Amino acid sequence: MRILSPPNPIKTPALFNSILRLRFNSLRSHCFNSMAIPPPKSAMASAVDNEVGLARRFWIKFHRESVFAMYTPFSLSLASGNLKIETFRHYIAQDVHFLKAFAHAYELAEECADDDDAKVAISLLRNAVRVELKMHDSFVKEWGLHGAKKAAINSAAAKYIDFLLATASGKVGGVKGPGKLATPFEKTKVAAYTLGAMTPCMRLYAFLGKEFKALLDPNEGSHPYKKWIDNYSSESFQASAAQTEELLDKLSVSLTGEELDIIEKLYHQAMKLEIEFFSAQSLVQPTIVPLIKEHNPAKDRLMIFSDFDLTCTVVDSSAILAEIAIVTAPKSDQHQSENQIARMSSADLRNTWGLLSRQYTEEYEQCIESFVPTEKVVFDYNSLHKALEKLSDFEKKANNRVTKSGVLQGLNIEDIKRAGERLILQEGCINFFQKIVKSENLNAIVHVLSYCWCGDLIRSAFSSGDLHELNVHANEFTFEESISTGDIVKKVESPIDKVQSFKDILKNCRDDRKNLTVYIGDSVGDILCLLEADIGIVIGSSSSLRRVGTQFGVSFVPLFPGLVKKQKEFIEGRSSNWKGLTGILYTASSWAEIHAFILGY
Repeated sequence: MRILSPPNPIKTPALFNSILRLRFNSLRSHCFNSMAIPPPKSAMASAVDNEVGLARRFWIKFHRESVFAMYTPFSLSLASGNLKIETFRHYIAQDVHFLKAFAHAYELAEECADDDDAKVAISLLRNAVRVELKMHDSFVKEWGLHGAKKAAINSAAAKYIDFLLATASGKVGGVKGPGKLATPFEKTKVAAYTLGAMTPCMRLYAFLGKEFKALLDPNEGSHPYKKWIDNYSSESFQASAAQTEELLDKLSVSLTGEELDIIEKLYHQAMKLEIEFFSAQSLVQPTIVPLIKEHNPAKDRLMIFSDFDLTCTVVDSSAILAEIAIVTAPKSDQHQSENQIARMSSADLRNTWGLLSRQYTEEYEQCIESFVPTEKVVFDYNSLHKALEKLSDFEKKANNRVTKSGVLQGLNIEDIKRAGERLILQEGCINFFQKIVKSENLNAIVHVLSYCWCGDLIRSAFSSGDLHELNVHANEFTFEESISTGDIVKKVESPIDKVQSFKDILKNCRDDRKNLTVYIGDSVGDILCLLEADIGIVIGSSSSLRRVGTQFGVSFVPLFPGLVKKQKEFIEGRSSNWKGLTGILYTASSWAEIHAFILGY
């Protein structure tokens, strides 16, 4: 177990000590209701929020949805350059309907705006839509998409258009409706609501354009959809998206908090309808997303493995256990009864945890230095495995120091469980696991492999999401009448222990189905499992993991570009099979990416 996770910025003694100072100076044993709940925003954070406009805040808040749009089979195939022309023709046909609705919505918004500058800005944006419609005409000519403009609208496009025009007509947010807008202020609200329903679409297309543009390979020849990508990544379109956002900010200045909440809901709804639109594009070609696309429960088994600390959590579990120990520890002058397990005072615990933390971090750095090659080597799993035996010995010695120190004595199992239930998990983590285990169309099993000293903490953390089906493999506290003795039943202490548990689980699996294994982790302790799995996904930005992996020849590939490359190979006739021990690990910035890749929307 990492007493305090090394080199990664979120895993430093400074953070550990600051957590202790923030939490322990004022908390006492009766304060567990506030455990693991984030403190109020700092003055600096509030200042940043004030500087960021409304539209930008919404984009940041709902960025998860943009990831799902990017990972649709349609978007991946378009980015890969192998989207069938018939599918693109159908998409263009639907997009023409979209653009006409946009032009009409801008017209209605312009009528409602009570500011001359706003009217001019809306007029310019409406003209930009007309230019985009002309561009679609050029698509029709260039790709022979005749009939694209006359195709009937599909249900996904119709849902967004109906939603947009209803908003632009004043039928949402308690406004009276078309022809009944009594005051200029009511009209301004409608204009703001309309921009709230349009802005996410503009920003989403600008986002996709830039993402796809970055993937164009000049050595591969002409990308068939380069013109589409160039349009949405162009400075002019990026400027239009920014102008739409600025206009939304301007129109929203005088609105109340309740009215701003309405705009936020409209923004979010528009994002969801956009994902449905991209998801609804009918493909007549094989794709590698979502991963479960070809999953057959009768023949296949999806096995998801995940680390816990800082993969699923925001704070390392050792910090939480330290919090419980110090908060519940007796004061130096407090009498302890003879039948109680002897405990250190809270002051002594603080000092001891600090010493353990500093020693762990310093010696961890030295341990890494002792086995990392000075020059990069060709990937060799066995050499990496051998080198990590040194780290395994180090982790076990560190755990022995913890148990001998007595800092874990006297913790109450109920306090641990309450803390677990209130533990903050990474955004999207719980939702991903819920969808995995609750799906009736998946034959899937989830295993959590963790250095955590106390498996009860993990089980409690997931119980809040009703995830009792997760299999937890971790160390365990020993208890006497619900009070910890300070000893640990050591099951998973090191990278070697983790990968052995991984192999044992697979070995004990019935051979009645084909297993597809995915491992999700964040640290050096996960690297062997990440490499052994058919698909290894790194979440977070651990510098120590990157350094060790890179020096041992491991390649870290951003997930979406990696999928684009694999989609190209798939269409070219090469196998789409995933297999481990290739030396390639995929990196994801969020659980949304993992969810979108494996499960889709």
